[in-house]
Amino acid sequence: MIAEHKGEVPLVVYLLPFLAGILCAQRFGIEGFVIPIAVILCLSATFILFNLLYTRLRLYHRFKWLGGLLIHLILFAAGIATVPLHDDRSYPDYFANYNPRNVLVTINTEPVLKGKYWHCSANVVQVNLQSKSMATGGKLLLTFMDNGVTIFKYGDQLLIPANYRPVEPPYNPGVFNYKAYLANQHIHLQSFLFPGQFKVVRHKEGNPVVAYAIELRQQLVQKFRTNIHNLDAAAVASTLILGYKADLSEDVLQAYTKTGTVHVLSVSGAHVAIVFVFISFLLSYLNGSRYGQWARAVVSIILIWAYALLTGFSPAVCRAAVMLSMIILGKAGYRYTNTANLLALSAFALLLYDPLLIADVGFQLSYLAVLGLIVLQPVVYKLFDFKNKYVRKAWYYISASMAAQVITFPLSAFYFHQFPLYFLLSNLFIIIPSEIILFTGIIGLLIPQWPVISKSVFWILEQTILVMNKGLQLIEHQPYASVNQIWFNNYDCILLFIMIVGFFYFLHGRKIGVLYLSLACMLIVVSSVGLQKIKSQQTQSITFYNLNKHQGILFKSGDKGVILTDLQPTDANYKFSVQPGIDSNRISDLHLTGMSGNFETPYLKKKSSLIQFLNQRILVYDPQLEFIRMPKKIEADYLYITGNPHTKLVFINRAYSYKKLIIDGSNSPQTIDKLVNEADSLHVNYAVLRRNKSVVITSN
Repeated sequence: MIAEHKGEVPLVVYLLPFLAGILCAQRFGIEGFVIPIAVILCLSATFILFNLLYTRLRLYHRFKWLGGLLIHLILFAAGIATVPLHDDRSYPDYFANYNPRNVLVTINTEPVLKGKYWHCSANVVQVNLQSKSMATGGKLLLTFMDNGVTIFKYGDQLLIPANYRPVEPPYNPGVFNYKAYLANQHIHLQSFLFPGQFKVVRHKEGNPVVAYAIELRQQLVQKFRTNIHNLDAAAVASTLILGYKADLSEDVLQAYTKTGTVHVLSVSGAHVAIVFVFISFLLSYLNGSRYGQWARAVVSIILIWAYALLTGFSPAVCRAAVMLSMIILGKAGYRYTNTANLLALSAFALLLYDPLLIADVGFQLSYLAVLGLIVLQPVVYKLFDFKNKYVRKAWYYISASMAAQVITFPLSAFYFHQFPLYFLLSNLFIIIPSEIILFTGIIGLLIPQWPVISKSVFWILEQTILVMNKGLQLIEHQPYASVNQIWFNNYDCILLFIMIVGFFYFLHGRKIGVLYLSLACMLIVVSSVGLQKIKSQQTQSITFYNLNKHQGILFKSGDKGVILTDLQPTDANYKFSVQPGIDSNRISDLHLTGMSGNFETPYLKKKSSLIQFLNQRILVYDPQLEFIRMPKKIEADYLYITGNPHTKLVFINRAYSYKKLIIDGSNSPQTIDKLVNEADSLHVNYAVLRRNKSVVITSN
């Protein structure tokens, strides 16, 4: 529902300056909270004084706008203050402020096994110094090498050495910023532990309710594994119903991602809403009286949080439960309440609890999707009036899918760089199966292991999942299923939001000025994307990748490229570290080849160890080349040392002349240290591709 006047949605109006303050504090890295709090106190005193003198001095004639301005400034300053107030590093008891021998930590998340390593986060509760121990605060990311014996649980308390280090930033272009992701969860340091480096001191030291929720979810996941024979179907059931994603395969995840239905696998607002609709249907007989409405609201909230318990109190589900609880209470307490107002209230409460939630992708997309369903969906639905009730029902679902997909498009494209073209078809396809899966899954988990009934329920669940998976995979493999390599900047996203909101507001109010604004924003975005595309087509560049024990050089000429690497496209390291750079460079015609052998294109020629890229020459120096004596000195722009050759830089310099030395991560730490020391003494310009950013040379 679109508010006709800002007085209908005061909480939405007041949320905006608070959001702006949080974003400002994050954007400019404001650390201290003393100044913002002092500003809040001064502004509050001015506001009180203004209200005391409002009538006496007849300020309402000339300065009636001042009260609203002061409130907005107070909320803006409050938004700025909340960010450093929630930063553990600003407090004196933060564990990294000390230099301890070891630290005592309590695991605060469910440990997840990925490959050979366990990953979890922990609260640092104590540091042990030389002479005493001190209680501390702060979080730490833990990575354990799996020894096949030790199994960690939420609430385990461990004594570990204080060998933590900062989380590494992204080193290669276009890759996911894991450091920023962890920072938004208040984690800035990490510790890698081998077997024998830690000691389990106590068990069950975490929150007992959360511990019970996690243990219950593990039992329910095991029940799915026992009763569902197909592994992918069991993984989808665990993910869709309980939010447990550890068993989900890459192929299944890709099918949901490319069809625009990955939200089904993220237990969040949509799932909680479906549960609420089912609960409302069961409790509809309580709507007859005022007390009945309150009873319905209380029971609904209890059952919603019971479902949150089943999911192990997943953060996304807890956010959705808070949001929906406030909406239920608001609707029960007030007959006429704008839902957007209640949505703003829940967002304000969550951001007051943790302002860094604003940077969480799930938080952003969840609230945008709900906002689209509340505000935009009615506008789309009213465009057509169908007489047939089945067509009208189908149009209702189509309009809901369009509203949610369109309002989240700028952020989805910004974060995931793709857009599913068949989202209407895929979303309509999964409506009935996902509801069947949710209800039969919950029923199957709640009932005892009755031979015939349980087997029938889980058979229906498994077959429904298999049908849904096959249908989505079929849609995924259709021509032009998705548009890839979408790269928007921050300004493009802002303009897209203005364009979308303006267009829908025009459809609602028919104000031509808003339509002109929307079209102007669209023109600017199209021009911006077009200019970026033209610039990319005219750019030639070389990227020396930081791949940690692997080799990688990308040569780009317009939309064509050649990648020299010892990795395969199926390798996880290639997908995470190399592919994003290729996509961000808008390379559509790519050739992959190894470091050995010869290769030739119109813009690149590789012969033995020499590479000629346009007017740039690169020499690849590996162990095979160190035993070859050159008849004369060879000139190159870049000397790329790889493969850990055992030679000295002084000998290299006798045979080769170069402008810059590149040392990649396939060399051993000892070789790198030796080469760096020699380069420093010889005043050689060099770059090391280990725990450093990749080297990008752009010619245009």
